[in-house]
Amino acid sequence: MIAPSRRIGILATALCATGCTEPVTDETPAAVTVMAFNVQNLFDNLDDPDKDDKAYLPFDAKQNDAHIAECNTIAVESWRNECLYLDWDDAALDHKLATVAEAIRQVADGRGPDIVALQEVENLAILERLRTEYLDDSGYLPGLLIEGTDTRGVDVAFLTRLPTSGPPVLHPFDLPDEFADRAGDTRGLIEATFELPDGSKLTGYSVHFPAPFHPTEMRVLAFEHLQRVRAELPAGHNVFAAGDFNTTSTEDASEDMLDRFVRNDWLVSNDYCNGCPGTHHYARDDAWSFLDMVIFAPSASPENAWQISNVELAIEVPAQVTIDSTPNRYHSAERTGVSDHWPVVMTLEKRP
Repeated sequence: MIAPSRRIGILATALCATGCTEPVTDETPAAVTVMAFNVQNLFDNLDDPDKDDKAYLPFDAKQNDAHIAECNTIAVESWRNECLYLDWDDAALDHKLATVAEAIRQVADGRGPDIVALQEVENLAILERLRTEYLDDSGYLPGLLIEGTDTRGVDVAFLTRLPTSGPPVLHPFDLPDEFADRAGDTRGLIEATFELPDGSKLTGYSVHFPAPFHPTEMRVLAFEHLQRVRAELPAGHNVFAAGDFNTTSTEDASEDMLDRFVRNDWLVSNDYCNGCPGTHHYARDDAWSFLDMVIFAPSASPENAWQISNVELAIEVPAQVTIDSTPNRYHSAERTGVSDHWPVVMTLEKRP
């Protein structure tokens, strides 16, 4: 386990947090920002015959007996109504892309974080549209996304300004037979290795664990999967995993999830986000959770090791926050909200 004294030292006062404008000198720490952002259903509005994306179509495309009949088989009323009545036309999609981009750009004086780990992105085409049409001044390289096996088609992805060494890799999440009927609602891990400004390596994973309504054992298996994949990396790499871990505060309190599966080997953004209530709010229980996290482990080589200098929520865009100061879910018809998750941003530094 990482010693508490070392945790305190790693947290340290931020010397050049996002938005730093001081001139860079030999004494100025190099800084890199990493955002975890579940963008809540960033779908295009084209029908993918291999995925269950029928809710995210223009209303006019839904006016046929086959679509209506298929929607009416959905047991959950809100999902059924979305399938039947949501008008995901070009105007709605343009607005959604603009709101997501604004939330990303609030970091680093309008440029956005150096690395964004995204969840709930339908495909590479919509990620590239976000990058080229709405984040064109941010300097992001072509997006990183590999199609997974989630039934709806939501994938994990990266946007980055940092160059990568080699192509991304998708690590499938295989479940035992007892959970085979739930496998369609899971995602693998996408891995990419980034070149840090000092030449050292930062390997990252964008993650989206099984939803809280699935059994705890499925998230245990997801944590164990992440640990196995990470164990294959060279010890000299700095490593992070960022995204929607879907571990509620209630589950963590009862099952010690983070103490058992994370804190022995990683530093956790929750522990350094001073005054942060969480990234997701369950209105029914009036309960906050850090579903979204960035977890980090420095290189085992002191000369290559980076450190955490700051963690914060990126919630300066008014549309992100409800009148009750909770995450404002995106509502297409009203053109309100951004996502039911708040982004969390970790700043890493390499100090002289």
